[in-house]
Amino acid sequence: MSRVALPHDAKAGPTKSEVRAVLLEKLALTPTDHFVEVGSCTGAVTVAAARRAGRITALERKSERLAVTEKNLAANDVTADVELREAEAPDGLPEDADALFVGGSRNYEAVLDHAVATGVDRVVMNVSRLEVAGAATAAFRERDLLDEVVQFQVSHGYELAGATSFDADNPVYMLVGGAGDAADGGDGDSDGSETVDGETT
Repeated sequence: MSRVALPHDAKAGPTKSEVRAVLLEKLALTPTDHFVEVGSCTGAVTVAAARRAGRITALERKSERLAVTEKNLAANDVTADVELREAEAPDGLPEDADALFVGGSRNYEAVLDHAVATGVDRVVMNVSRLEVAGAATAAFRERDLLDEVVQFQVSHGYELAGATSFDADNPVYMLVGGAGDAADGGDGDSDGSETVDGETT
């Protein structure tokens, strides 16, 4: 499968490719799925998901970023049915999502309430700030959504004095769960007992 091309800039970094790989694994999208993204920004996740899910709804509250999503979508080989909506979640969220990605922390509790009310099978939220990660984890637990929290960090090599050194990206906290039957507990706690603000991961 070809790499995601992002020739157009949203003045905010896309969700990094390594993070997208983990995200897509956790979402386990299929051709019959309706995938919904909150905060499409550059469209990196939208494009990657559109190569797996049959139907995509991507929300972005900023018109200039939605335009970037549209341009980057057109620059890639995508055959899925993709609808872009200029809206601030939870407004604009469809009622029939199978999988939901929350790419930013704005209004996330209302988005999670919508996921519970509509029975979204798979919900993933990326968070880069520690305090938001803690609050979001609590919000997932309060709604009986949480299967697991994954924390990971990626470093990229660069040449330094004829050798290889590494620059580390910000750590990412990935909250994984769901309101439907697909939420099976994963490797984490599920007894009920967090851009990356989509701009920075």
